Amino acid sequence: MDHLAVAERFVAARYPGAVVAIVAGSTARSERTLTSDIDLLLLGEELFHAEDQTSEASTHEFDGEIFEVFAYTPAGFDEWADRGIAQHRPVTVHMLVEGTAIRDDGRLAALRRRWQTVLDTGPSLSAQESAFRRYVITDVLDDLRDATDSLEQHAEASILFERIAELILLSEGRWIATGKWLPRRLRNLSSERTELLSTPLLDRDYATFAARVEDELDRAGGRVQSGFVR
Repeated sequence: MDHLAVAERFVAARYPGAVVAIVAGSTARSERTLTSDIDLLLLGEELFHAEDQTSEASTHEFDGEIFEVFAYTPAGFDEWADRGIAQHRPVTVHMLVEGTAIRDDGRLAALRRRWQTVLDTGPSLSAQESAFRRYVITDVLDDLRDATDSLEQHAEASILFERIAELILLSEGRWIATGKWLPRRLRNLSSERTELLSTPLLDRDYATFAARVEDELDRAGGRVQSGFVR
């Protein structure tokens, strides 16, 4: 199936006011699986019926495919893109820069140049945020070491992996992510550091995993606990 053609028909039928349409995600990367949907970023001044609406995230079925739509007016896109940058997780910006355009009124190249510069600059981790993140990790790390129930250990270790992975990435000036994209971004930074963390985690060797987390915590500035004000 030509998924780009299906996406073009979907945009024409459901969002004819889109002046920029970009297919992103696994479809754009030619990495689709049996359950893949089609991620679609839409921009346009006349996308919505309500005059004051500037954004929409919605799910649609069309021609046997599921579409995950992220639609914005230009002002709406800037608002949500800035929000993603502030949260260190610029999902819509990555979609804009990395996706495959199926509709463009001529403004896309300038938009991509603008936001590519932001992506290349990377996130900025303040001293206060670093301290807060290390405070949280310190707390969860101690909880993991104290846990004796196997389910509690699993839950604490899962949380700890996410928190330390985010801290590693941000400390190295890399954008963070959720779900499957978090380990992918970590591997892109360092496959060796990822393996050191993930191997004991997957083996449920929580003592070794905790020690590896402690190593990464030290590398990022060390434990934060007594005297921390949040």
